[in-house]
Amino acid sequence: MADIVERYDIPVQHFWLHGPRSGRPVEHDPAAGLWNVYGHPEAHDVFGDPATFSSDTMRVIPKEMLPSNDEFSLEGFITQIDPPEHGKLRKLVSAAFTRKVVADLEPRIAALTHELLDAARERGRLELVTDLAYPLPVIVIAELLGVPSSDRPLFKQWADALFQRDGKISLAEQSEDRAAEMRAVMKPWGEMTAYLAGHAAERRRRPRADLLTKLVEAEVDGDHLPDEQVVNFAIVLLLAGHVTTTMLLGNTVLCLDAFPEQQEKVRADRAGVPAVIEESLRFLTPFAAISRATTRETELGGVTIPADQVIMLWLGAANRDPRQFPDPAVFDPGRDPNPHLGFGRGIHFCLGAPLARLEGRVALNVLLDRFGELRTDPEDPVRFIPTPTMTGVRRLSLK
Repeated sequence: MADIVERYDIPVQHFWLHGPRSGRPVEHDPAAGLWNVYGHPEAHDVFGDPATFSSDTMRVIPKEMLPSNDEFSLEGFITQIDPPEHGKLRKLVSAAFTRKVVADLEPRIAALTHELLDAARERGRLELVTDLAYPLPVIVIAELLGVPSSDRPLFKQWADALFQRDGKISLAEQSEDRAAEMRAVMKPWGEMTAYLAGHAAERRRRPRADLLTKLVEAEVDGDHLPDEQVVNFAIVLLLAGHVTTTMLLGNTVLCLDAFPEQQEKVRADRAGVPAVIEESLRFLTPFAAISRATTRETELGGVTIPADQVIMLWLGAANRDPRQFPDPAVFDPGRDPNPHLGFGRGIHFCLGAPLARLEGRVALNVLLDRFGELRTDPEDPVRFIPTPTMTGVRRLSLK
């Protein structure tokens, strides 16, 4: 694995890619004021017990570390809500990602992939992220929501500002730099909220056949969703609906470049494409860490964690736990079973996982059809997203 780290200059923040971990699967980091979970069975236990490991982390984060501006808040987001309210809200969005709805998108995804690659060919080069991995899922999710896909430069600007930061994760450290970082987050968050609130208000006046209209018209226990909740859902779908697929597609191509024998194998037998995508999700986990908060004192991985503590689940490390995955540093699409946690698990399993898998499968097949080899350009080095909680390339040029 060291060769891959050196070859692609993988940032040191992505510690789980720099060799096997030593130490306990659960460790306290008093300097950061949180607990880190690195093990696969331990992460599995956390996902399976939402009563003890709550998604509502905002309640335990020190108030002085949160922005004072009301424009930035995760309160009411489905990713921050626990049962039973979570189940009611999830049903509303699940209807938009039924098996049929997703399957019906396949021809559109294939057509878009060809269009984007044709445009890149006319420019004489292919930078995978800018030319395909970013615009493809953005256009798909924008069309589903009913917002203009031509606004995708805005979406990228917001996503970059919110996700692509390289700061250290700490709840104990307070500094002017951290305060400045939070202020920097507030601006794009406010812009995105205002943008989607405007579209939601327009749907109340003039409904359309799109997902945003379905959210505006949705009811929970007989009541329509408040405007704030509609906007919250739209933000989650717009951001998570493209960021995951962008990283997944770039990571999968990178894996096939790093392991050419696997590229030859899947090129010869396309039935192996889904397994390649699943192993990519394990090998280079897009959302490499998520957080939870304990509601009571509990034991996990042989240590006792008090109530009201923030837990960081390092999914990137859990997906390389040798107790679950033999030879975890080897990219092996033949793993069976492959119980990776790339899309989470349990009640918060990624709503858009079927769509991300479909986009990945269709786009990878088209790339294999149109390129004799998928090889990175040594004259334009691969660049990774620097933030430690995400594993993905932000630039990947192909020869």
